[in-house]
Amino acid sequence: MLGWSIVYVFLLLSVLLPPFNLLTVSLIMVPVTVMYVKLDTKRFFLHYAASLAVVYVLSSLLFAGWVGALLMSVSLFFLPPVIQMGNLYKKRAAARSVLTIGTITLLGELLLSLVVSQLLGLQPVPRIQQFMLESMNTVPPELQAMLPVDKELLLSMMVKMLPVYMIGFSLFYVVVSHWLARKVLVRSGESIPAFKPIKDWKLPRSFVWIYLVTLLLDMFVRDITSVVFSIVWNLLPILTVAFALQAISFLFYVAYANRWNKTLPVAGIIVLLIFPPAFFLFSLLGVFDVAFPIRERLNRK
Repeated sequence: MLGWSIVYVFLLLSVLLPPFNLLTVSLIMVPVTVMYVKLDTKRFFLHYAASLAVVYVLSSLLFAGWVGALLMSVSLFFLPPVIQMGNLYKKRAAARSVLTIGTITLLGELLLSLVVSQLLGLQPVPRIQQFMLESMNTVPPELQAMLPVDKELLLSMMVKMLPVYMIGFSLFYVVVSHWLARKVLVRSGESIPAFKPIKDWKLPRSFVWIYLVTLLLDMFVRDITSVVFSIVWNLLPILTVAFALQAISFLFYVAYANRWNKTLPVAGIIVLLIFPPAFFLFSLLGVFDVAFPIRERLNRK
């Protein structure tokens, strides 16, 4: 576990080294998760505390004391989801449970951070809005003129999507951490359940009705100051992405049922990556896959 402690120290210090931190910060939960599962609680916290001490000393010597405190706070922020996921790994819980609990824990921390920041008078939302405005002002005027709505209105709508950003952030970190940590733990002899194959993924049928109601509300609700608009504005992209992934699952199933190679689903993934407007069309395919027994008919054939 000494090697994983060294890796963790490196990952924490890399937070200060752009552009490498764009990649390394995504892996920050992996070493701690591996150590938590492989070690008993006492030994884990000894390794963890020693790693933080090394990070604090090095960052204080190279930069300043507040930098070391900042890195320690980043580490402590990601510790609760690591502990939750690690406990589930030790219980051999299903991968879906690990993903759900880990995401909810990290999302809860983000919400708590916003509330505490607001109570301390730090005003996090206006600061986020100011950051978005400064980023938008760096765009060339020619591109700003092509915006479909007024810049201030667009900024207001983007701020309203803060819950989507928080959910996406939490889900991204937990998925990446689970995928990599599980690979490491399985190679070390641990028995960690994996996700179902993509072809077997299936959303609950109730999601179809929620999606349809959200689409209808999006067509008729125009008051951007209303609570309903905020709910729709956050719920619609989440459901669209979920049903687009359901469509990819369906394409994998079609390839499997017809004994084709994976060219069709891989092409679908590439289309989504290079042409984001296709998400809506794919989401409709996902709705049909969930709402109607298409797979059963393929099985009969």
